[in-house]
Amino acid sequence: MSVSYGKTEGNALLSVKFTFEGESAHGASPWNGRSALDAVELMNVGWNFKREHLYPTQRSHYVITDGGDQPNVVPEKASVWYYFREHTYPRLKSAYESGINIAKGAALMTGTKVSYRYMGSAFTRHFNEPLAKGMYENMKKVGLPDWTEDDQLLAKAMQKLMGSKTVGLDREIEGLISPSKFSIGGGSDDIADVCWTVPTITLKYPCNIPGLPGHHWSRAVSMATPIAHKGATVGAKVAAMTVIDLLLNPQLLADAWKYFNTEQKKNETYVPLVSADDTPAIELNKEIMEEFRPEMKKFYYNPSKYATYLEQLGIKYPTIKEQK
Repeated sequence: MSVSYGKTEGNALLSVKFTFEGESAHGASPWNGRSALDAVELMNVGWNFKREHLYPTQRSHYVITDGGDQPNVVPEKASVWYYFREHTYPRLKSAYESGINIAKGAALMTGTKVSYRYMGSAFTRHFNEPLAKGMYENMKKVGLPDWTEDDQLLAKAMQKLMGSKTVGLDREIEGLISPSKFSIGGGSDDIADVCWTVPTITLKYPCNIPGLPGHHWSRAVSMATPIAHKGATVGAKVAAMTVIDLLLNPQLLADAWKYFNTEQKKNETYVPLVSADDTPAIELNKEIMEEFRPEMKKFYYNPSKYATYLEQLGIKYPTIKEQK
């Protein structure tokens, strides 16, 4: 369990979808067409050469969301979805502009047209020192959950299965994390845009098993177990105590705003990455959710019938892979 202040290791992000439009033709006479997929592939090649000349803090990723219909037809339309990430706004803006220029170059090479659409963004994160120190004091008062042998057994089994260090669940709070002197970059979160509007902190509370890979099924295992319930409970206590401090201690609130207006804004200025003309991509995952939502409903927890979610699933806790 921890809380941090100052500029974090995470990156700012711009999410952009590039769509190329060409002209379809039969695969047996491709000279009659202009391939949008060729443009997508050339853009990706161009960007991958660009990586060599970017700072180590950058992260960039892409997926081809539309590559055509079938192999014997020259694709008249193709799309690629990019994430550009950097540790500072000027570098992020530069990477984004480079991506646009590379896309335009790919369109020129293939005789296609390109358009691009903003899909989402997150600015750099900077968290409030007075609030973080206040929360840290509450963290020390609440402490970590009382993990049982079963909790530790499941945690170590999952860590072993994923090839991580089998250290089990945390036994000590990580505490107050000060700003890092150097960052190699990292993930992104739109809480960053909130933290440039009002003094903000985030609490990392122990509802998951340490050392597991991110965006992976293993991260979902503990959510159905007492580990998540215990961790969320102590996290809620720490958050509630910090809110009460803000209500009862005017000086803490004043110190938080002073830090926000003088220290946080001293060397960096917030620039909204979304424009007045950008529309939210509310259609994302629509088809996936329409397909899987009915299946998910079968697994919704029914507290009126079962004491725990594991009981509803018919799972004995902890269930671990048999060791050979």
